[in-house]
Amino acid sequence: MSASNPLFGDLLLKLGVVSPGQVQEALALQALTGQRVGEALISLGYVSREQIQDALGEALGLNQEKGPAQPPLGELLVGLKYVTLAQLGESLTRQRRDGRRLGEILVEQGHCTYKQIYEALGLQNRIAGRQDLPRPAMEGRRRVVVVDDSPLACAFVQEGLVALGYEVLCFQDPYEALEGMSRLQPAIVLSDLEMPGLDGVELCRRLKEGPRSAIPIIVLTANDREAERVRGLRAGADDYVNKSASMDELAARIESVVRRTGETERMRKLFARYTSDAVVEEILKSADAAVLAGEKREVTVLFADIRNFTGLAESLPPEQVVAVLNQVLGRLSDAVLTCGGTLDKFLGDGLMAVFGAPVGRSDDALRGLQCAKMMMEAFVELRAVAESEWVAHGREGRPLVLELGVGLNSGVVVSGNIGSALRAEYTCIGDAVNVAARLCALAGPGEILVGERTRELVNANETAFEDLPPVRLKGKQQPVPLYRAL
Repeated sequence: MSASNPLFGDLLLKLGVVSPGQVQEALALQALTGQRVGEALISLGYVSREQIQDALGEALGLNQEKGPAQPPLGELLVGLKYVTLAQLGESLTRQRRDGRRLGEILVEQGHCTYKQIYEALGLQNRIAGRQDLPRPAMEGRRRVVVVDDSPLACAFVQEGLVALGYEVLCFQDPYEALEGMSRLQPAIVLSDLEMPGLDGVELCRRLKEGPRSAIPIIVLTANDREAERVRGLRAGADDYVNKSASMDELAARIESVVRRTGETERMRKLFARYTSDAVVEEILKSADAAVLAGEKREVTVLFADIRNFTGLAESLPPEQVVAVLNQVLGRLSDAVLTCGGTLDKFLGDGLMAVFGAPVGRSDDALRGLQCAKMMMEAFVELRAVAESEWVAHGREGRPLVLELGVGLNSGVVVSGNIGSALRAEYTCIGDAVNVAARLCALAGPGEILVGERTRELVNANETAFEDLPPVRLKGKQQPVPLYRAL
């Protein structure tokens, strides 16, 4: 044949796609099976169908602007002397039978390491001039961010996970990865442990302490020392996977961690509406600390009610009434959260708070009393602001003064998510709750009334109380001891 119409095998040799020995093997297989040379080379695992198509395009003069073809992985491993031809042939036979990746089979059989696979993949990409650019978001796929200073490692993980249906973005620079987290919002981060400048431990720590702390992290490393694993996990990593693990195992770990952290984030959002960040973290650290289905526990219940609010509401336009109420309830809520309580519910112009559920502490009664006193201090400040604004606007007389009454009581209650399938809320019910509500109703302006059990629990702290005559409460056969907090 003329040079302008070369044999297909010669064309592949010219393009550097195959070696002379591989062409000879393909010709021998062709003689046995009747396959075309290209099909025989694909069957032997020396080329991909894309490389054959590129070669055909070259023969027809259609690929003038294409870069060099990508050499087969097996050929590169043999050329780098990481595997022998016999080992490659054995693995290719298994690949044709099982349909698995050549690299995984070679490592599984002990013919080479993943590190050597990474090096060969990197060389393959450099020969082909391929660049892994960030991909646009893919609907329905989990976005995985891989951080590894080795482009070879990134390429191997990316190729494996993309084949399993993930969207993968790779970063060799951990600082660049940190900067992009808020923008990319990945489902999970896979980070190498040993990187120059900013290692995986520090990356974990910074990510967990930043605004994207909910993003789970899996540490990937070839270092299997226990001390290194512990270091990564203590820095906030959610799991640890050795780089020698298969892609199927890595994918299974990813799904497990995403499910686990997703449930954690659901719990965080649920309790963030009720209680302080510190209490939420306690709940998340110990799954046994909070029982949502329902349990009996001793708590301290606080009811706070704004006095004179009805008269104020009648004298102001509706939008101003809402603004004043939000301002006052905001200060009361801040006191509850500051003292580590749980904001149970708003009650029109008041609220109910619980100390001791869903997480209990030994000083819950004292925390409840401190919260009540903080509320009274907040009202003093609010009244001072209201009076100064009244004067500033040149109004005559004095503004209508808002006051606060608080009732505190401790006892055993039933706590849990209570309601219907469509709408439920975490709350406490029981006699201790009813008594606290009735003490709040009895409290005068600026007064904190306390039940007997609450006084017993805080007495060791030498808090001053004034004994008041016992009172009869609805639903109680005997008079209830009563105290005023000073």
